[in-house]
Amino acid sequence: MGVQALSVAALSFVVVVLACPVLIWGLRTFRLTQPIRAELPADQQAKRGTPLMAGLILFAGIAILLSGTPTPRMLLLAVVFLAFGAIGFADDWKKAAFQDPGGISGRMKLVLQFTAAGGLLACMPGSFLMDTSIRLGGSWSLSMAPAVYFLVMLLFIVGSANAINFTDGMDGLLIVVALPTYLFFAVTAKHEEVQLFALVMAASLLGLLVYNIHPARAFMGDTGSLAIGGSLAFLAVIEQVEVLIPLLFFVCLAEQLSVMLQVWYFKRTRLRLFRMAPIHYHFRLKYGWSENRIVLTFGLVSWLCMLLALGYSRFLL
Repeated sequence: MGVQALSVAALSFVVVVLACPVLIWGLRTFRLTQPIRAELPADQQAKRGTPLMAGLILFAGIAILLSGTPTPRMLLLAVVFLAFGAIGFADDWKKAAFQDPGGISGRMKLVLQFTAAGGLLACMPGSFLMDTSIRLGGSWSLSMAPAVYFLVMLLFIVGSANAINFTDGMDGLLIVVALPTYLFFAVTAKHEEVQLFALVMAASLLGLLVYNIHPARAFMGDTGSLAIGGSLAFLAVIEQVEVLIPLLFFVCLAEQLSVMLQVWYFKRTRLRLFRMAPIHYHFRLKYGWSENRIVLTFGLVSWLCMLLALGYSRFLL
């Protein structure tokens, strides 16, 4: 990773930090603010009226990346970020403009995500669908037929994007959890343009964290969280580190699993397994943890998992 890459990342950080107040002012002026679901805790209700869609500022990093001479992989990652961000923007727009906490329907979001992911997978450059095996470590790999591999990757991308979206529920939480994952790819990616993309996204997230840390001056919304989720999932596919997903996305998968278990358990027993799901709310309501403590703890877990994934990739893959 050269000086030029670090300079581009630093520029992205500065642009996001300087431009975000203007975006926040615009969102507040046009009353594009966060509606809060009635069942959320009282401290979350107090956040009603916070500007939504601040994730739009992350597109500044994409613009900086594309201002150079983008390679096919860079273009693909940029389009992934923009496509999933656009789906999130449609959801945020309905929430903010109509003060509807539900946004667009879950079914519509899934249709759009599967369509985007399938189309973008088909455009993957290089050896995608030529090497349809998942590396497990050493000489071990799991081979699949191209059609099966495509379907598995499609389900993985959409599932991962939604798992990461579930994590965006407290001030700064998703940024703190996603940062080490982007940095993992910035350090380990085989392709320089992939390293650069991951580094710029990490720098952009740091810039947004200045305004998203508790108490948040703005929320990134699905505009940011789905863009982050889609791009991280595609990074794993491009770099063929699918076996590391349980580690790299550990916190996000735990958030998603808590929702699934909550629904399953309630249908069977009419009782709640957790005080509230996703699980970060359980720690708030059950144990009285502050938002900052939850964010710090989940972030530390994410960093630990990233370091374990880094060791696995260095010595076993």
